Amino acid sequence: MKSITIKGSKREVVGKKATKALRNAEKVPCVLYGGDKPVHFSAEEKAFKSLVYTPNVYTATIEVDGETYPAILQDIQFHPVTDRILHVDFYQLFEDRAITMEIPVRLVGKSKGVMAGGALRHNIRKIKVKALPANLPDFIEADITELEIGNKLYITDLKNDNYSLLHPDNTVIAQVRMSRNASKDATTEEETTEEAAAE
Repeated sequence: MKSITIKGSKREVVGKKATKALRNAEKVPCVLYGGDKPVHFSAEEKAFKSLVYTPNVYTATIEVDGETYPAILQDIQFHPVTDRILHVDFYQLFEDRAITMEIPVRLVGKSKGVMAGGALRHNIRKIKVKALPANLPDFIEADITELEIGNKLYITDLKNDNYSLLHPDNTVIAQVRMSRNASKDATTEEETTEEAAAE
């Protein structure tokens, strides 16, 4: 999984006044959890653009005063009016500890049902997985080639030995339904056949 480096400085003072001063300087107060004790630090607001404003999932390498910590973004707070980042929580990664993350689903292939006039529905765009950090994928591919009209692709079709999928087995990832145009054509054909039979 791709990693983005965020360089920060330790926060010696934690409180409303110090936090306000940081935000005025276009810096974001952050906390790194998961280690022996929380690490309070701040980083430039622009450093988070690649991590936050993207549909992709990345891990973060946090550099604070000479120390490096592999981590994932756990929680982020935005200002309700300006959308500026107010606070970020990270969780430290360890090679031997499995973590839970939401991973994007990428549909691949050309569905037989769509080629026959059906309409594709992508029901779930991110799925929750649990894995060791080294086994976390950037995305999960879902092959829709064999989906005919009326078929569904279930979460069980995406099983992988590297990670656990944290969804019920009946979770639908994608499906091909009869499109409105296709159903209109089918109705027209039926009516035409009925009329011909009546004559």
